[in-house]
Amino acid sequence: MVFSAWPYINSEPHLGTLLHLISADYYARFLKSIGEEVISVSGSDEHGTPIEVEAIKQNKNPKDLTDKMHERILEILSAFSVELDNYTRTENAVHKEFVKNFYLQLEKNGYVFKQTTVQLYCEKDKIFLPDRLVVGKCPYCGYEKANGDQCDNCGRLLEPTLLIEPKCAICGERPVKKETYHWFFDLPKLSKEISEYVKTLDENVQSYLKSMLNEGLKPRSITRDNKWGIPAPFKGAENKTIYVWMEAVLGYLSGVIELEQKTNKNLFEHFWLNPETTSIYFIGKDNIPFHAVILPALLMASKRGYNLPKKIASTEFILFGQAKFSKSQHIGVWASDALNVADGEYWRYVILALRPERGDSSFNWQDFDKMVNSDLNDKVGNYVHRVLVFLNERFGGIVPADESKSKEDEEFSKSIMGIQEDFIRLNRDLRIKDAVKKFVEAAELGNQYLSSQEPWNKIKTNKPRASSIIFNAVQSIAHINFMMYPVMPKKATKLAETIKLAKIVKLEKWEVIPSGTKIGRPEPLFQKIVIKY
Repeated sequence: MVFSAWPYINSEPHLGTLLHLISADYYARFLKSIGEEVISVSGSDEHGTPIEVEAIKQNKNPKDLTDKMHERILEILSAFSVELDNYTRTENAVHKEFVKNFYLQLEKNGYVFKQTTVQLYCEKDKIFLPDRLVVGKCPYCGYEKANGDQCDNCGRLLEPTLLIEPKCAICGERPVKKETYHWFFDLPKLSKEISEYVKTLDENVQSYLKSMLNEGLKPRSITRDNKWGIPAPFKGAENKTIYVWMEAVLGYLSGVIELEQKTNKNLFEHFWLNPETTSIYFIGKDNIPFHAVILPALLMASKRGYNLPKKIASTEFILFGQAKFSKSQHIGVWASDALNVADGEYWRYVILALRPERGDSSFNWQDFDKMVNSDLNDKVGNYVHRVLVFLNERFGGIVPADESKSKEDEEFSKSIMGIQEDFIRLNRDLRIKDAVKKFVEAAELGNQYLSSQEPWNKIKTNKPRASSIIFNAVQSIAHINFMMYPVMPKKATKLAETIKLAKIVKLEKWEVIPSGTKIGRPEPLFQKIVIKY
């Protein structure tokens, strides 16, 4: 199961948000191409206070806002060639029903309790201030712009009452403390199980959670006082909704149920309850607590035997200059702006090649220029085009026989196959940033091979030798195309049609385009772009 964090659709996504959706799409395509059985799911996270407040400001129904934004997200994902098996939304009836039943089961299992609590209340706006409706100083790191549910600087999970010098995010007034009641998830009850589970995860995830676990897990509020969300199913909770994070993580389960209903296949039990299933979550590091603590604890508490997250492929931050991409501070490159600059598949390559896996990555327009114009156009596009044009002009577009094989040909084929194996190994290790560059590396090698073997000279004096050179060059393009496919699926599919490659899957042998195959008329695979920066 391949999952991506659900983007919160209070505004159009920037590249930092798209990174995880593109990563999930990339990885699902890779796994399918090597023969794995895969389902991929994500969706629009549309409940919670920020959208409710925006709707109040615009005098609209919150659903009208999210309906419009969800449609826009679908358009954006299509432009970036993201085609998950199910991209859904939290307003989906299947999700809402699943969430309510799930929490009733947790209550039955003894993991939910009701408690009177003190919350922040804005006397000017006449509302309680949960989550992102209150900002202030983080009590742990001192960050001045921490939110009520989490500090974006240190990643700690918070409660609004913990903030120092809190302010209402709507009007800026200082709130007062007021008594209310909520339902809580008894997270401490699973402290031992969660501590043992976290030890099975990547060291990066363990390190991120070290302070949180050392301090001891605390009960997490399930309900909120806002109106826009899934109604809490507990007796006496008629005016409460489910906290957006406590329902959004359950979308990984409800999304598979919905996919099962769409396909009429037994997917939920086959994947979620099958011990042979590996689940992979593509998220930002600030979402680690919700995926490595909250979600597995919820799954444990359900006592259904669900598969716990096996791999959490978290990333650091993409920086725009020296600042973190941020919706709230409007720092970064937004989807619409990006698509106005270049094709979505060019962006896929750049975003994945910059993927901040072990440290922050910095985006700048000079690197984007180089990656598109040098890597894609000059290396990959140039190699593919010069081979296919030569084949078309000198061999009538028909793949020639391997008539005069040389030592150089054998070394070339062995090197390309080696790069392909590296590509597979790196992906299995979730080193995506390195893996995505392998098709460019193979094309560089192809350009060197072609230049050293000079088929344009040998065609006149030694046609059998020229035939072998072009035969091997065509085979290399098929292998390059296999590695390019999860990065740039539309470009790779178009190239596969041209070279008559029936299916883009792992190529076990060197010769995959037989002699005698009539190749289509070549067209440039990429075009240079001009960026003013």
